Amino acid sequence: MNKDLELMKQIGDRIRKIRNEMKMTKEALAKSIGVTGQFLGVVESGKSSISYDKLKKLCDISGYSADYILFGKNRELISEAKVNLEQFTNEQIQEACQVISKIAIFMKNDT
Repeated sequence: MNKDLELMKQIGDRIRKIRNEMKMTKEALAKSIGVTGQFLGVVESGKSSISYDKLKKLCDISGYSADYILFGKNRELISEAKVNLEQFTNEQIQEACQVISKIAIFMKNDT
């Protein structure tokens, strides 16, 4: 599949996920960002894309970043992980990584 088409499909999937999490119909979300329900359906199916101003409205309404909608990157998750990791020493993190590695090897060999 063409990379652009694949990206549009992924964006559409994320928009649908956001809409479902917000418990909104296509028509309700479409109206709030200034498009028709039919057009939003086309976007969600990955056959078209939304304009930058509609993307901004979607970000404002949903609380999701454009990075997440366009590329699937959740910067807040990364920031939260960094804050949580600050409570551990480097040695504790290294020990945890060793344990995780052993578990992964065990699981791989067990299948």
